[in-house]
Amino acid sequence: MLAKITSAAVNGIEVTPVIVEIDSTSGLPNFILVGLPDAAVKESVERVKSAIKNSQLDFPQKRITVNLAPADIRKEGPSFDLPIAIALLASTSQINPDLVSEYVIIGELALDGLVRGVSGVLPVVLSMAKNFKKIIVPKENAKEAAVVEGVEVFGVEKLSDVVSIISGEEGIKPTTFNKSFFESLSSFSFEEDFSDIKGQEQAKRAMEVAAAGGHNILLIGPPGSGKTMIARRLPSILPPLSKEEALETTKIYSVSGRLGQEQYLITNRQFRSPHHTISNAGLCGGGTYPRPGEVSLAHNGVLFLDELPEFKREVLEILRQPLENGTVTISRASAQATFPANFMLVSAMNPCPCGYYNDREKECNCSFSTIKSYLQKISGPLLDRIDIHIEVPRLTKDELISKKSSEASKDIRERVIRARERQKARFKGTNIYSNSQMTSKMMKSLINISSNAETMLSSAINQLQLSARAYDRIIKMALTISDLDMSDSIEIHHIAEAINYRNLDRKYW
Repeated sequence: MLAKITSAAVNGIEVTPVIVEIDSTSGLPNFILVGLPDAAVKESVERVKSAIKNSQLDFPQKRITVNLAPADIRKEGPSFDLPIAIALLASTSQINPDLVSEYVIIGELALDGLVRGVSGVLPVVLSMAKNFKKIIVPKENAKEAAVVEGVEVFGVEKLSDVVSIISGEEGIKPTTFNKSFFESLSSFSFEEDFSDIKGQEQAKRAMEVAAAGGHNILLIGPPGSGKTMIARRLPSILPPLSKEEALETTKIYSVSGRLGQEQYLITNRQFRSPHHTISNAGLCGGGTYPRPGEVSLAHNGVLFLDELPEFKREVLEILRQPLENGTVTISRASAQATFPANFMLVSAMNPCPCGYYNDREKECNCSFSTIKSYLQKISGPLLDRIDIHIEVPRLTKDELISKKSSEASKDIRERVIRARERQKARFKGTNIYSNSQMTSKMMKSLINISSNAETMLSSAINQLQLSARAYDRIIKMALTISDLDMSDSIEIHHIAEAINYRNLDRKYW
């Protein structure tokens, strides 16, 4: 008898529906699995056999053929165990085969019939919810799946639970999600606060501008000046995630297997800080079957690279594509996957190996050639993609012993949120959330620059020999500064401040 059940395969964060077809016929007992399965899927044969027998259900002594369609897409992972088992039970009439067509089923089986959690549940449910209203997932993934509106999500602990649900027996209810939960996304508090930072008013202003427009920023200064301290407090002034951003970020963590019953939804902007020994694959993603790297795990959040020149040059050059496009594409012989990677790059570095080049108190011991070699580890094209370059000098004695309290993150964040609200209205109806993501076409139609500001910008192009990319980024920064001022047009002082953030590369490079 033939039975069919719908499941899904995940490639990157893209989902392909998979039809699990089972045909059980008379003949020598055999279990054949086809449809381009990987090793984990092939091993499901033994797990399904043991799970059915240990659940006090009948495993047929027949010739069983399982096909995972479409056959030209590779299937990976253990998530096909549960749909194969249920399709097998339907093919032997232990479950009504007409009822299983209403469900999408995913899950891994243990030998005793228990259902284990799998990765990639959220993107599967989001994709399949368009055509199906009932989805069966492991109980471990039920809260994650229930975030999606318009579907009934059944979380199951064992194989017999699935049989009960499909047979219409009472007992297991759909998992519910509190929709008002999204309203609490802005209520998070942070232990690290900008009020902890003494002095460095220019650097804090630059961080405010960066947060308001989603701009990349480079902090450069001697050891102990507070670069890392400032960078780690950036999440405390960023606006809360929107519902759409929260789901986008959670999808990435879902496919990477980083969610659980306790953390089933990413509700705050992520701050990723990889060590400088990270590999290419660790930063951008990779593997035989591509998995997201740090640039994708920082999506809608912050990627902090401390001691920037200590990273391998070829690793840093990988950042060019995601910084420009907001995505990263990983190609392997077996598969190709594209992951979102729209993050704020925050980087920090010393001006030289000893750290004291241009320091106002301590003398630098590095030779000119050593300093030049050190700085050249950061390529021009990468530096050009960083909007804001800001110097973080050593604090003076008076600044260190001062009892004056600095502005708190809460107050800065309020201004950032107001600026982001203006941008939200400006980009309504698009998938753009901040000024830094604007396209050239949008810049022509949405930006209003005063004549004096245009004159100043024209002069800066000639004097500073700005590239086309630098020109665009200065305009975007000036727009962000005008948003912070609640101004309807870009004025001369907005352009002046934006240009000031692009001067440091002339001093050092």
